[in-house]
Amino acid sequence: MSKLKHKKHERRKYTVDGAVQGVGFRPFIYRLAIEHDLNGWVQNNASGVIIEVEGSSTNISRFAELLQKNSPPNAVITSFAAEQLALKNDSSFTIVDSDTDAEISASILPDLATCPDCLVEMNNPANFRYRYAFINCTNCGPRFTIVIGLPYDRPQTTMAEFKMCNCCSGEYKDPLDRRFHAQPIACANCGPHLELWDKAGNVIASHDDALTQASEAVKAGKVLALKGLGGFHLIADAGNDTAVNTLRQRKHRPRKPFALMVANLKQAKEYCVMSGAEEKTLQSPQAPIVLLGKKQSSKISQYVAPENPCYGVMLPSTPLHHLLMQEVERPIIATSGNRANEPICTDEHDALERLSGIADLFLVHNRPIKNCAEDSIVRFMAGQEMVLRRARGYAPLPLMLKQQTSRTILAVGGHLKNTVALAVADKLILSPHIGDLDSPQALTAHENAINTLCQLYGVEADMVACDKHPNYASTRMAETHVAKKYGGNITPVQHHYAHALACLLDNEITPPALAVVWDGAGYGDDGTIWGGEFLRINEKVYERISHFRPFPLSGGDSAAKNPSRAAFGLLYEAGLLKNTGLETSEEKLLKQALDKNINCPMTSSVGRLFDAIAYITGVATENSFEGEAAMALEFAAMTSGSTESYDFDIQDGIINWQKMLSQIFADQDVADQENKVSAADIARKFHNTLTDIIVAAAIGQTEKQVLLTGGCFQNKLLLERTVEKLEAAGFDVFWHNRIPPNDGGLASGQVMAQIMAQL
Repeated sequence: MSKLKHKKHERRKYTVDGAVQGVGFRPFIYRLAIEHDLNGWVQNNASGVIIEVEGSSTNISRFAELLQKNSPPNAVITSFAAEQLALKNDSSFTIVDSDTDAEISASILPDLATCPDCLVEMNNPANFRYRYAFINCTNCGPRFTIVIGLPYDRPQTTMAEFKMCNCCSGEYKDPLDRRFHAQPIACANCGPHLELWDKAGNVIASHDDALTQASEAVKAGKVLALKGLGGFHLIADAGNDTAVNTLRQRKHRPRKPFALMVANLKQAKEYCVMSGAEEKTLQSPQAPIVLLGKKQSSKISQYVAPENPCYGVMLPSTPLHHLLMQEVERPIIATSGNRANEPICTDEHDALERLSGIADLFLVHNRPIKNCAEDSIVRFMAGQEMVLRRARGYAPLPLMLKQQTSRTILAVGGHLKNTVALAVADKLILSPHIGDLDSPQALTAHENAINTLCQLYGVEADMVACDKHPNYASTRMAETHVAKKYGGNITPVQHHYAHALACLLDNEITPPALAVVWDGAGYGDDGTIWGGEFLRINEKVYERISHFRPFPLSGGDSAAKNPSRAAFGLLYEAGLLKNTGLETSEEKLLKQALDKNINCPMTSSVGRLFDAIAYITGVATENSFEGEAAMALEFAAMTSGSTESYDFDIQDGIINWQKMLSQIFADQDVADQENKVSAADIARKFHNTLTDIIVAAAIGQTEKQVLLTGGCFQNKLLLERTVEKLEAAGFDVFWHNRIPPNDGGLASGQVMAQIMAQL
C-alpha cells in the first residue's frame, strides 16, 4: 500500500449488521479499501462485520457510500453505524480473524442456488472442479443447513471435518479470490463425495459413477431418493405415467400435485406460461418452487398435477441437481423425501429406514445436514410475490422490527404448516417450514427448530407465545417442555389475531386496521371454531366486529377431510337438509349426529364454507390433502366469466349466507342447480359474493387500512378480485409477501402480539 498522500485524513469505524457473513462481504470491503487508498482492517464478529479505515476524508466518505450502495448481491445490511477514531497510522489494509466474544446478533443467510460462475466451472473439462457435485463460492451454496454456530466460519459448520487441500486452501485465504472464506469450499480431492446405495444400504457406486447410474435408474422408471441441500428429494421421471403413479401409490399421495424440476428457463417455458416477474423469481438465488400456469405437453404425465391448471416448477438449486438434470435430459418430479405427516429426511441412514418401500435407490453424500430446509413455494398474486411456504432460500433471514424488544420472545406456532419464531432486539427470525405436527418425527423436528434458533443466537427466551387451542401439539409442548427449558411466561395468542399481526409485520404498517382473516379453523375466544373473521386491530387489542353465521361441523376436526360433513352442517343449519335425499347410511348417521349435537362444534369458517359449496356443486367430494376441495372450486371458477353474485345479509355483525345457499341449492324457482347452471358459474358467483361481502363489511366501518390474511387468501381469484374492488372503493389494501398467509405465518404473529403488548 502506498503512503497516505492527502493532507487531511482521518480514521473511522463502521459497524455493519445483517446478513453480511458468507456472502463475500470481507473481500468486497478489502477491494474497496485498496481501490480508495485506505488502510485499516475488516473483521467478522458475532454481530456482523467491523471495519476500521484510515485515509483521506474524501476517500473514506466515498468508501462508506459505495459500501452501502454496491455491497455483494446476497448481502442484506440491516444497520450501519459510523464512529470517529483517533489515527493509528496502519501501513496496510488487512482481513483479521473473526471475533467470537461479541454478543450474537449477526443474521444467518439462507442457502443460495448455484451461481452462474460456479456452473461455468462445473461444466468446464479444464477446471479441476469439473462435474464436482459440491462446487460453491461466496455467492452460492449451503449456509443455514450447515451452520452450527456464529460467527459463520468453517469450524462452525458441518464442513469442519473436511480438511482443505492446497488448491482450496489457497483460494480460501486469498482476499481477491471469489472463494475467499467461502466456508463450504471443497473439491473432489478434499470434500464430500457421492455414493449410490441400494435398498439395504449397500454401496453400488461412488463419485461420478454414482450420479451416472442414478440418472439411468430414473430414466428407467425407478424412484430415487436424493440427499440434497436441506434434506432428501424423491425423484421420478415426470413424463413416465407408471413412475409417477408408482410414487403416488408408495407415498400414499393420490392427487396432491408433485413439484416439477426442469433444467433451465427455456425448458420451463415449454411447459408453463409465465410473466417476467415469475421468470426472475424462478432464476433467483432463492430458487423456489413457483406456481405457474400449465401448457399442455405430452412430455409431462397428466398425473403430475391432476385436475390442476398449474405446475409447481423449480430450477436446479444445487450442483448435484444440475448434474442430474444434464444426465436425465427430461423434467423430473422432485418432491419432499418423507412419508405423510413426517418432516423430510436429512440423514442418509434415517432415510434408508423411513423411505423404505418408497425409494428404489439412494443417491447420498457425506456432507452432514445440520438444519433441515425444504423447498420454498411462491405464487404471484395481485402483482406481487407471495411466499406460501418459507424455507430454503428465504429462511431464516430475519424480518426487521420497527421497535426493539427488550424481551427475548419465542413463539411455537400452530399445528399445521408449523414454523417457530424468535425475537431478539430488532430482529424477528422465522424458522424454515417444519410441517404438520401429527407424528413423533414432526414433534422432534419442532423441538430441534426451537433449540437451533436459541442456540445460534445464544439466548434463552423469557417469554413464550403459543396458540390458544389447548389441543395443538405446539401448545402442549410450550406448556410441558419449552417453558420449563427456557423459562418465562407462556402467553396464548388467538389464532386469527396472530394472522392479522403477521400481515401487519409483513407490510411494515401500524394499526389501526381492519383485518379480514379467513381460514379453515382456529380456536375462538368463545370456544367455537372461527375462520370467517373481521377483526379491528388497534395498538394493543383486537375486536371481533363481524363474522360469518356459524354452522355445525359433524365430526369436528374430521370434517376438514370430508367436505360432505361441512355441506351437511351448512344445509342442516339452513333447514335445507331434507332436500338432499339422505340416501346413504353415512348421510343418515350425519343427520342423527346433527340432531343430537354429538361432536358437532359450531364454526364460522370460510374454509369449511368453500368445502360445503364444492361438495354441493359436485366439484369435490373429499380432501385427500389440505385445501383440495377449495382449490377445485377456485379452479372451476377460473373457467367461468360470470360477473353475477348471490344475495347475502349483514346484521349486527353476522354475515348470513342463507340467501346465497338458497339461490344455489334450495329455491325451486330460481336455484342455480335447479336451473342447470354450470358448477363453474356457481363457483364464480360464489367467489364474487365473497368479495362483495368483504367490501360491504369494510364500508360499514371506519378503518381505511384493510388486511387480507389467512389460508383462504392463497386463492388467487379471491385475492385479486377483492384487492381490485377494495382499492376501487378507496381502501388501502395489504396482503402477504414474505410471510405465508397460512399457518406458516402464525409464529411471527404470536411474537408481534407480545411486542405490541409491551408498547
